[in-house]
Amino acid sequence: MSAITFKPLVERRFMGGEGPTWDDRRGLVFFVDMAGARVHAVSLDGQTLQEYTPPEPPYSLGLCESGRLLVSLPRRVMMLDVETGVFETFAEVPEVPEKVRLNDGKTGPDGAFWVGSMDLSGESRPMGRMFRVTPEGMRQVDGIEAIVSNGLAWTADGKTMVHTDSRGQWIDLWDFDARDGTVSNRRRIAHPDEEIGRPDGGACDANGDYWSAGISAGKLNRWSQEGILRESHPTLAPGPTMPCFCGEGLRTLVVTSLANDKNRSHPDTGMLMIGQAPVAGAPVRRVAGL
Repeated sequence: MSAITFKPLVERRFMGGEGPTWDDRRGLVFFVDMAGARVHAVSLDGQTLQEYTPPEPPYSLGLCESGRLLVSLPRRVMMLDVETGVFETFAEVPEVPEKVRLNDGKTGPDGAFWVGSMDLSGESRPMGRMFRVTPEGMRQVDGIEAIVSNGLAWTADGKTMVHTDSRGQWIDLWDFDARDGTVSNRRRIAHPDEEIGRPDGGACDANGDYWSAGISAGKLNRWSQEGILRESHPTLAPGPTMPCFCGEGLRTLVVTSLANDKNRSHPDTGMLMIGQAPVAGAPVRRVAGL
């Protein structure tokens, strides 16, 4: 195993960093700061830093074919025009219970923006659901539940979807049909504990392995589709939240992180990290038709 050497991408700290999304046309990584209620964009040399202010805290992003961004907020998805900075409501979440909000999201091989929700009650209820966003609107995907829906990613061939639960603390695989965005044949491959790293956001590499941000352990964990922990890479920031493969050949890793009561005093808390990936990433498609 070759170690990944992470360094700060920018000097600024983001207390609720999440959702890094690579825009190959602009050469920028878009990400959110949940605590700061901002969407940010940064170049891989750290020299370009832009920010956008939505009306509510943002949680995840989906890059569209037009270059605009779908942004998940607590109970709706908005469209951000990156050139003007204007946010417009695109879709309202159907039938959201109280104390539930949207969370992690990513664009799938079907060209739809997939976004899950999470339970905010503190009672660890499996109230999280999955939603699929297309030009026609937003609908719930039946059969997918979690306490804290997280970790969405797809293999490079588009045939397998990965989904995690940060509170149930499991990693699931689903067979995925990119023709119509249907899922089937759910199987649980791992139950990462706190020491290994509670699974937060994730990304797939070109070989089909799954890279999971182990937020409780300050690690980036590489899992095989059989549930074997192949590698575990320490990160500078104590609360990594999501990796993103970026840059030429998708051989650069950018990882967001989160500050909480346990790690707030750490000198590197909230760092946006960058490092050289030992393997290329799986490309993430843009939202089709938007």
